Amino acid sequence: MAVRSPLINVMVAAAYKAARGLVRDFGEVEQLQVSRKGTADFVSTADLKAEKVLKQELGKARPNFDFLMEESGASAAPAGKDQPTEGRWIVDPLDGTTNFLHGIPHFAISIGVEKDGEIIAGVVYEPVHDELFWAEKGVGAFLNDRRLRVSGRTHLVDSLIATGLPFAGRAGHDVALKQLEAVMKVTSGIRRFGAAALDLAYVAAGRYDGYWENGLNAWDIAAGLLIVKEAGGMVGTIDGKGDPLTTGDVLVSNRDLFGDLGKILRSAA
Repeated sequence: MAVRSPLINVMVAAAYKAARGLVRDFGEVEQLQVSRKGTADFVSTADLKAEKVLKQELGKARPNFDFLMEESGASAAPAGKDQPTEGRWIVDPLDGTTNFLHGIPHFAISIGVEKDGEIIAGVVYEPVHDELFWAEKGVGAFLNDRRLRVSGRTHLVDSLIATGLPFAGRAGHDVALKQLEAVMKVTSGIRRFGAAALDLAYVAAGRYDGYWENGLNAWDIAAGLLIVKEAGGMVGTIDGKGDPLTTGDVLVSNRDLFGDLGKILRSAA
């Protein structure tokens, strides 16, 4: 059985508490008539409530940690500026907001811990199916209490690859279509499920063999990147330059597929 550190226990407890409200609100969303104004406003409120719970719980447990959160942005540690900062929480209270809005049960809470510029712990919790993906640097990656490993597939033609696609108002449509076409030709399929944190967690669990996406934010991927690494996967950028946490362009897979998948995506773009 996996032994969770005090830091992971803090993250898991906060995620569980915030998830209770999200699940209640998700039940309400399913009953609402889907309208652009009313439902979207409701989801925004659910998002903010979850973030408030997470900030309170994490800040209470680790008062010397700064925050970077999707809704409220960057903020200093609750202990105040006179106390040395020991790390930073990077939090997405509701990854997969559009799924949530449409009553699709595929969304998650994502919590990463950054220390000295490196992610050292991560939790991605999918509450509908009670799936807790977590990892700590040097300890490994787990789904609940089961150890995770990335898939062992060695050929792209046998592989299932996930991605994210730009929507109305977002740039990059032409590049995304070229990349899709190139990957479609050499794999057994592509999936677009709409929650980057879960896409990364699914690669770590071997459900997907790889994943790429352009234009993400740190809170979308901080926890998931570490979970993939600790499951034995490769993590990088699509162009092979820089850190995906800062560039927002992400490519992950097992070690056998990483090089070939990167070449295909770069040539397509």
